[in-house]
Amino acid sequence: MEHPIYRVVSFESLGPYILLVRFDDGQEQKIDFRPVLAGELYGPLEDEKMFSQVEIDPEVQTLVWPNGADFDPETLHIWPEYVENMRWLAEQSDIKKAHAM
Repeated sequence: MEHPIYRVVSFESLGPYILLVRFDDGQEQKIDFRPVLAGELYGPLEDEKMFSQVEIDPEVQTLVWPNGADFDPETLHIWPEYVENMRWLAEQSDIKKAHAM
């Protein structure tokens, strides 16, 4: 089964944790990342200074952060289809962290 490969070509900040992401197929996606900022990888992005350090990785052409956080470009491209599941995973990560303390 083949699936399209998308590349992020640009983005702009629309507010805290909200980016307008543009793809190589001409589509755009307004993404509010707040619901998924939890856990070891994405939790540090709750710090606005860290979040604002987002860049486009020139090799894989997706959004990346200095702490190693990134998202598959396909996930970004169809964000509304993924966000609820990703929010649930983020919540589970926080629950596990709380129980470990």
